[in-house]
Amino acid sequence: MKKFQQGFTLIELMIVVAIIGILAAIAIPAYQDYIQRAQVSEAFTSVDGMKTAIAEFAQSNGAYPAVADITGVTGIYSSAAMPAADGVIVVTMGAAGTVGADIAGTTVTFTPPAALAGLAGVFTWTCTSTAAQKFLPKNCTSV
Repeated sequence: MKKFQQGFTLIELMIVVAIIGILAAIAIPAYQDYIQRAQVSEAFTSVDGMKTAIAEFAQSNGAYPAVADITGVTGIYSSAAMPAADGVIVVTMGAAGTVGADIAGTTVTFTPPAALAGLAGVFTWTCTSTAAQKFLPKNCTSV
């Protein structure tokens, strides 16, 4: 009488575990990068109100507002402030544990046009950052 094998052999199970390990080794770092890009993206959206307020004030008054006139913004992963009366907004990412280790403490700086005369309604912000380029939106360059 022939005996039929039932279930998996040990080597088959070991191969499956190895394949799962390889897939996890690829997927986990990619997911961590994705999370950090999302955290940096939150910093960009949180300062939109500040950028609008500064641009409107500058175009109406021909000068940037005083530091006391612009309220900073605190997001879930970042905080933004205008440290000087030149219209520049500096966003600082949170500490490690709050955000991913690769972006912890990095800054994103939004710089308005230096000369306000002759803008004709066009107000373009320049973005620079100390974070690695892979975490930033395409319209922002790393320092």
